[in-house]
Amino acid sequence: MRGVLVILACLFASLSPLDCNQQGSIPEGDLLVLTVATQETDGFRRFLRSAKHFNYTIRVLGKGETWKGGDYMSPPGGGQKVRLLKSALEDIQEENKVILFVDSYDVIFSSGPKELLKKFQQAKHRVVFSAETLIWPDRHLEDKHPHVREGKRFLGAGGFIGYAPNLKQMLSDWSGADSDSDQLFFTKIYINPEKRKSINITLDNKCRLFQNLHGALDEVVLKFEDGRVRARNVLYDTLPVIVHGNGPTKLQINYLGNYIPNLWMFETGCTICNEDLRPLSGLQESEYPVVVIGIFIQQPTPFVTVFFERLLNLKYPKNRLRLFIYNQEYHHEPHVRTFLEYHESEYQGVKLIGPEEDIDPETSRDIGFDMCREDIDCVYFFSIDVDVVLKNRDTLRILIELNKPFIAPMMSKPGRLWTNFWGALSADGYYARSEDYVDIVQGRRVGLWNVPYVSNIFLIKADTLRTDLKDPDLFESETLDPDMAFCSKVRDKGVFMFVTNMHTFGRVLSTENYQTNHLHNDLWQIFENPVEWEERYIHENYSKVLKDGLIEMPCPDVYWFPVFTDVACKHLIEEMEHFGQWSGGGNVDKRIQGGYENVPTIDIHMNQVGYDKEWHKFLLDYVAPVTEKMYPGYFTRAQFDLAFVVRYKPDEQPALSPHHDASTFTINIALNQVGVDYQGGGCRFLRYNCSVTAPRRGWALMHPGRLTHYHEGLPTVEGVRYISVSFVDP
Repeated sequence: MRGVLVILACLFASLSPLDCNQQGSIPEGDLLVLTVATQETDGFRRFLRSAKHFNYTIRVLGKGETWKGGDYMSPPGGGQKVRLLKSALEDIQEENKVILFVDSYDVIFSSGPKELLKKFQQAKHRVVFSAETLIWPDRHLEDKHPHVREGKRFLGAGGFIGYAPNLKQMLSDWSGADSDSDQLFFTKIYINPEKRKSINITLDNKCRLFQNLHGALDEVVLKFEDGRVRARNVLYDTLPVIVHGNGPTKLQINYLGNYIPNLWMFETGCTICNEDLRPLSGLQESEYPVVVIGIFIQQPTPFVTVFFERLLNLKYPKNRLRLFIYNQEYHHEPHVRTFLEYHESEYQGVKLIGPEEDIDPETSRDIGFDMCREDIDCVYFFSIDVDVVLKNRDTLRILIELNKPFIAPMMSKPGRLWTNFWGALSADGYYARSEDYVDIVQGRRVGLWNVPYVSNIFLIKADTLRTDLKDPDLFESETLDPDMAFCSKVRDKGVFMFVTNMHTFGRVLSTENYQTNHLHNDLWQIFENPVEWEERYIHENYSKVLKDGLIEMPCPDVYWFPVFTDVACKHLIEEMEHFGQWSGGGNVDKRIQGGYENVPTIDIHMNQVGYDKEWHKFLLDYVAPVTEKMYPGYFTRAQFDLAFVVRYKPDEQPALSPHHDASTFTINIALNQVGVDYQGGGCRFLRYNCSVTAPRRGWALMHPGRLTHYHEGLPTVEGVRYISVSFVDP
C-alpha cells in the first residue's frame, strides 16, 4: 500500500517514478566511474589510488589507443573522449545507473561515493556538469550562458555526473572527430534551452561536487580536520568531492595531490611512503640493479677530492655501477685523474668526457642519459653534480627502494632555506615558495613530495628515459636555463618529480667566490662553506674540548687540545712550501711594524698568502671559546698582528732562544709529527722548568704571551718541524 502511495504522489507531482526514487539515497552500487586513459602515467596512477582509497568502481576507456584529442597546451580537442564515452554507454542498459565521467591524468578524489551521490541528488537534476569561472574555447558564447545568482556560470567538460539514459540522450548527436572540442560540444548543448531542459542539465555552480582549479586558485585551500585532508573552496565554503587541475594548473593539482586524500596528515605523517617499495635487502650483489652514475663538473668547485671520497663510500656494489664523468674544468683534471687511477677498475665501466673535448654541459647530460638508454642492463640513471655533499652512504639504496620513476633526495645549504627543489613556480616559470616549503625544508613535514623542479641530484628509471623522456634535447631551451628546461619537459611529459626528506642525505656546496689560485683552495672556504670546511679541517675530537673537557695542562696555565685534522696540517705545510717565500730569519723584517724582530724565525705570515681573514675566522670560532673557558673572565675578539707558520731545520734554524711573545695569549699548533717527520723540538717554559717535547700533530698549545711564560723552542736535530703560531690580542 505504501509503494502505491509513493507512485501516486509522484504522479500528482508530475514526476516520473525514476525521479521520485531520488527522494531516497542512491545506492553506491548504482554508481560507475568512467574515465579515458590511453596510457598509464603518474597522474593516472594517482587518480586510481585516490579512487581505490574511497572504493569507487572505475572503468577505464581507450587503453592502448593512440591519443588524438590534443592537450591543454594546444588548440581545443578532447573529442576522442566523447566517442569513447558514447560507445561505452551503449553497453549500459540499467536506467538507474549513475555515471560519473571525469578526466584522470589531473583529477583526484577528495571524498567518497556516498557524499558524491548525496550532493548529486541535492542538485535535483539528471545531469550535473562542473562549473568554471572562465569561458573556453569560444568567448563569443558568453552571453548565451544562463545567468546565475551566485557561483560559476560556465560549463566545464572535465567532469560531469548523470543518469545513463540522460547521458545517452546528450551524446546521441555526437559525430565529431577525435580532435574536435568536447568542451564546445557540451557547451552548445547546455546553452540550448530546449536541450538543457530535455536532458535536465545543470552546473555545479558552487563547487559542491567538482572543483576546477583553472581561474580559481585563490579559492582553494587544504583543509586538515578529524584525521582527513581535503580541498575547501573558501569562496563558497564548500568541500568539493572531485578536484580537477584543468588547463594550466597541473602544478597546483600536484601540490594538492601531495595531501589529498590523506596522503600526508598531521596525525600520521606520510601514509604512502612505504607503499610499492622495491626492497634490495636479501638480494645477492649480482642481483642489484645496474646503475649508471652521471657525475657533472661544470665549474670550479670546492672539495672535489672529498666528493670522490664520498662516492667511493656509497653502500652499493661497485661492480653494479657504471660511471659517466663530465668535467668541463681543467682545474679539476688532476682530481678526476687521481680518482680514476686508483679506482676505475673497481667499477663495471667508466666513460670520461674532459675539457679538451669541448662538449657543452647540455649535450653532456644527453650523452649521459644515452649511456643508460642504450645499455640494456641499465635500470637507473643517478645524476649527481659535483657540488653535492653526499653524506648518507645509503642514498642510492634508499632512492631505488622508493621505486619512483623520478626521485631526488632533498639537499639544502647549511643555515639557509635553499634546497635543490622548488615547491612552486612563478607565472614566468621561475622560483616561487609554496605554503609547505619551509615546513618540508625544516623537517616539520616529512614524506614524498611531488614538486615542479629539482636540481643537482636525482635518480631516474631507465625505462622512463627510454619512453617518456626519449627526446634528445631535454636540456635545450631558448628562454630557460638547462635545469629549468629539463624540469619543464619532464612535467610536460606527465612524469612526476618526487623529492624525499625522509632521511638526511647531505647538502649542496656554495660555489660563489671560489678561487683557484692557491695550491689547496679548499682551505679558503671557511666563510662560504663553513660546515664542509669544519668536517675537512677541524679535529674529530674538537667538540669534546668544550663539551667533555678534553683539555690537558702539561705545564702551569698551558692548555693543550686538539684542533686540526691531519689534512689541515698537511695542507697548511704544503701551501706554505708552495708559496716558498720563507723569511731569512734575520732581525730586520719589513713585514712587521717597526721593521725589527727581536727573536726572528724562518717563517711565512698568513697575510703573505692571503689567509689572514680566514685565520681570524678560525681563531674566533675555534680558539676563542676555549680561551674564555680556560681563562675565566677574559673575553677575546681573537685579533692578531702576527700569525705565521714556522719552519725548523737542523741546518737552517733548529731552535729559538728564550723570549716572551707580543701577545696576551699565544696559540702554537704542531703541524707535523715528532718521531716521524723530525726528531727533537718542543717548547720549554723556563719559569716552570716544564717542557712539551712530544707535541701531537694538530693539537694546539695555548699559553699567556707576556710576563709569566718565558719560553724557548727546543732544537730540532733531524728532519723538518713545522708549527703554526698566532700572537692573539697583542
